[in-house]
Amino acid sequence: MKRREFMALVGGTAMAWPLAARAQQGGRVRRIGWLSPGSGPNDATRSFLQGAREHGYLKGENFLVEYRWAAGKSARLAQLAEELVRAGVDLIVTVGTPATLAAKQATSSIPIVFAAAGAPIQKGIVASLANPGGNVTGLALITDDVKALEILKEATPAISRAAFVYDPDTLPGAFGEDWLKRARARSRGLKIELQLVALRDPGRIDQVFAALPAGTDALLLQNSATNALARRRICALAAQGRIPTASIERAFADAGCLVTYGEDQVDMHRRAAVYMDRIFKGAKPADLPVEQPTHFRLVINLKTAGLLGLDLPPTLIARADEVIE
Repeated sequence: MKRREFMALVGGTAMAWPLAARAQQGGRVRRIGWLSPGSGPNDATRSFLQGAREHGYLKGENFLVEYRWAAGKSARLAQLAEELVRAGVDLIVTVGTPATLAAKQATSSIPIVFAAAGAPIQKGIVASLANPGGNVTGLALITDDVKALEILKEATPAISRAAFVYDPDTLPGAFGEDWLKRARARSRGLKIELQLVALRDPGRIDQVFAALPAGTDALLLQNSATNALARRRICALAAQGRIPTASIERAFADAGCLVTYGEDQVDMHRRAAVYMDRIFKGAKPADLPVEQPTHFRLVINLKTAGLLGLDLPPTLIARADEVIE
């Protein structure tokens, strides 16, 4: 080993040791359950681990993670949540509504931190934002899909029939029915007919495209796990059909979506580690207020605009937080 590499290694270890010592709490190794409808580690997972390191939790030393991935099959989440409970984890971090509801059903004693879930009060996840109650707390999405559609209308004024591709499991019961009703009403205010297209399996995206309602000239993509897993295929098919797309999650812009507008969900996962740390230091989830995001990002994919032959308004481009070229 070269001297420079050796000194860098020693220096990194020296910096990490005090952090590890603060989090050890008597030498105990914390075991975290990670419950996700996704299919493997991504930017959000890495962001959470970064947040854990910032609070002295070093993976493989004083901090272990038991991952459970549903691979886009929400029906598997209940079984996976029960596995984590049987494994005796100290805390469960959940990704999205279906995972959070599954974890809550599986345990009323193990602390649960949701890294990103929309409308947690209306979905019965927490009693209130200020006083969650029970064993669940975390970070709430504001999730305004229609706002993303509004921006898409500004970018492409001619659109009039948008398909909303979504996972019904993320909009359960009466809440989901009311949410969809209000979304369709708001879309009509934009002179857009919002057509509902359910997608529960990312492997069925080609069939969904083949069966899109006649006249569909835009896509609004919910930030569901099924859409996220299929986002590159969705964006490729949309480009082939010259259909502009919008979503709330930035990762869809990277995949070829024309515009995205929403919370920084990767950073929300980093902040989930703050909740984990406070709980491990003695706080009760019931007493930790649910956090809501304050910063939203507009991302425009000019490369996609070029493929679609669109000349976007300069005022819209000027407002963007990021432009992909």
